[in-house]
Amino acid sequence: MPPASTTTASTNSAGPDTKTTRERRATGFAQRLPESRPTGQICAPCVPLCETTGAQIVRRNHRGADRTVKPPGRRSGAAPGGGGRQRAVENGPERFVANEAVALSIDSNVGAAARGEYGATVVWAADEALTEIDRIEREVGPRWVWWTSQTPQLLVEAGVRPARCWDLDAVHRLIHGGWRAGPGRTWAAAHGLDTAAIPKVAPVDLFSAAEDALGGDPDAPVRPDDHLDAAWAAGGWAEHPARLATWAALGLEMYRLQTEQLRELPDHPAAPPTARSESAAALLAVELGHDGLPIDVSEAERIIASFIGPRPRDATDERRLAAVRDDLVLAHLPSGLRDGVDLRNPANVKSLLRRAGIEVDDTRAWRLEQLRDAHPVADALLVWRKAERIATTCGYRWLDEHVTDGRLRGTWSSSDGAAGRMTATAGLHNLPTDLRPAIVAEAGHVFARADLGQIEPRILAAVSGDAVLAAATHEADMYAPVAQRLGVSRETAKVAVLGAMYGQTTGHGAAALRGLDAAYPVAMRYLTDAARAAEGGNDLRTRGGRRIRMSGDGQPASDDRSSSSARGRYGRNAMVQGAAAEFFKTWAVIVRARLPDEARIVLCLHDELLVHTPAASGPQVAEIIDTALAETAERWQGVDRRADVRFMADTGVIDRWSDAK
Repeated sequence: MPPASTTTASTNSAGPDTKTTRERRATGFAQRLPESRPTGQICAPCVPLCETTGAQIVRRNHRGADRTVKPPGRRSGAAPGGGGRQRAVENGPERFVANEAVALSIDSNVGAAARGEYGATVVWAADEALTEIDRIEREVGPRWVWWTSQTPQLLVEAGVRPARCWDLDAVHRLIHGGWRAGPGRTWAAAHGLDTAAIPKVAPVDLFSAAEDALGGDPDAPVRPDDHLDAAWAAGGWAEHPARLATWAALGLEMYRLQTEQLRELPDHPAAPPTARSESAAALLAVELGHDGLPIDVSEAERIIASFIGPRPRDATDERRLAAVRDDLVLAHLPSGLRDGVDLRNPANVKSLLRRAGIEVDDTRAWRLEQLRDAHPVADALLVWRKAERIATTCGYRWLDEHVTDGRLRGTWSSSDGAAGRMTATAGLHNLPTDLRPAIVAEAGHVFARADLGQIEPRILAAVSGDAVLAAATHEADMYAPVAQRLGVSRETAKVAVLGAMYGQTTGHGAAALRGLDAAYPVAMRYLTDAARAAEGGNDLRTRGGRRIRMSGDGQPASDDRSSSSARGRYGRNAMVQGAAAEFFKTWAVIVRARLPDEARIVLCLHDELLVHTPAASGPQVAEIIDTALAETAERWQGVDRRADVRFMADTGVIDRWSDAK
């Protein structure tokens, strides 16, 4: 049954829905909004990082009723002042206010339900859900709360782009670390339950009766052992409108638990704003997957053909062309030494080089580069590798599978499950440089592109609080003052600083690396402390509160010396990489919030942003990106300022990606 305070705006008599997610999306809502429909200008208070104004956290027993909470300082029936996005939506008992956390559950066939933190609940039929959700978004501007990315996918596909949100999966990954999430796991972790005991949907058999007895009432979302019911978590929440309302209420409870847990993290005051930016980044990931990256297919095919030849007619022709490319390498060996050599096998390649009189420890590209003048086979092998990579990962089949309507599309993730960096499929995060000329803005449009400069050492200065290293960041090239302080060349100083963050103790820059301890003791101690904790199998937390798992989940025992060293190197790097990812995503979501309606972020590559925008607004968007970086630096450091660090970006307006310097 829906909570007592539920108002059903309209109902849908649809029974249990057994369709797959893909089928549901194909069916869609009965009414969709135009793709280009704007959701209103985003004012300064509505940036994704803002606190939920006037929120009062209320613990709710999931087996009982919660008490209705009115916004502090408001008498019943009074509308918030300010107009526009600052007024409430009132539709009978329905009453949501600006900045209020509103949990949303939505199914394309059944409808949608929303539960606000001040007690209002409303249920919509499928044919009006999007219109009402869009109205609330434009007129009120709440912080939508949802369980998984399935909800924003439905909204974005329908043309609704919320300004602010709270993604329970994304926040779960922040608090508890790793990649694994989903309603059952997120619920269990938030409630302190054993994740190994999460119920699973199993086929009916002789043991089902015993399992059903343990599970309790199948109509109840929570079992007697406090775990979520497996059928509910697997999609049973969308069987009918009343369940949608219950699912939204449970989502709101999860929001309350997570906000409390974030506030309780010791010595991590940046965790709550990081959760908000992580949630917005998860929404951005959905939008990136939906919008795609503009690509000139004809130019891409021309580039691909220059490496691997014309498009093959069939599989037989594809194998023939691959053999032709192989022969270009093998031709540098006497005919009697070519047999049995597989260029795709590293051991075979070492054997090939040995037959050519070249002994190498491995066949990495940088090593082969040093051998270009030693024997022509080394150059031929490097050329072959580039062609082979394009043929297997970014060739004609890649175009056919991932490009539609002139856009390259893949699946984006806002967190890689380790240090929290954004990732993508379909080659979007490792597109060969040779293919960048094919990434072209559409007619009448340009790219506003920005790349953060020397982000990792600047982040190290910020998170460690090393005032001396922070002073170096105020130079356009921070490696120059570091080199001067160490008495070495700029290149050596750069290698030393990067080596410190990656745990490198030998090779070029090793002597300068030892000098860093004396020159920048606070920063080096921060890295050393992280490495020692990781070596002992202790979990770490980044500045923003992300848990970096170093224990459990198959991690090697701490008494294994080589594994211990590897953990130490990983730990020191993750503390910097993780904080850098948090900074980048904060920057990206602020840019998203500030962009004009017709501009879209189309690529987030490590430390680089690419925004597709009409040509007339290109300079304006570039300025927005730079202003957003300054705002990000102030917001990000202001929560827990440890040092005054300057962040920089190379920003410009270009027609194609390869035009970037």
